[in-house]
Amino acid sequence: MLEGLPRRGGKAQLPGMRIQVFVSALVIIALGVTATRLLDGKESLGFLTGALTLGGGILICGLFSLKNYWHGLIGAGVMGLLGAARGLGNVPDMIQLLQGDRHRGAAPIMEMGVAVICLLLMIRVVGALLRERTRRMLEREE
Repeated sequence: MLEGLPRRGGKAQLPGMRIQVFVSALVIIALGVTATRLLDGKESLGFLTGALTLGGGILICGLFSLKNYWHGLIGAGVMGLLGAARGLGNVPDMIQLLQGDRHRGAAPIMEMGVAVICLLLMIRVVGALLRERTRRMLEREE
């Protein structure tokens, strides 16, 4: 089941995880830059600051994963957890937007986009950790 994974230093690595970490970070940063054009004033600056902080943190975790795969991946998962948890606070604004209240413009949609990206990243990291634990358990049995 896990035989096809690339190995480096005797440890299995999941090829798509690093890519997802870097792409997630870049998309979050791009959403922050886009917010400066779509949103007005104070809200755009706040969104840009948050996106640079979260996306930059995930990007740093991706860079850590180049040297120590699991530490970087776990760090990205924690950053994903923080972003997803913060995104849950934006659900009421998204519901108001769906009901027709557009006083915040496109901000709730962009915030929900960041939350979904973070949630997907967190779920993939947890899945990778579970697969690695299973692989190690199977390796011990042999």
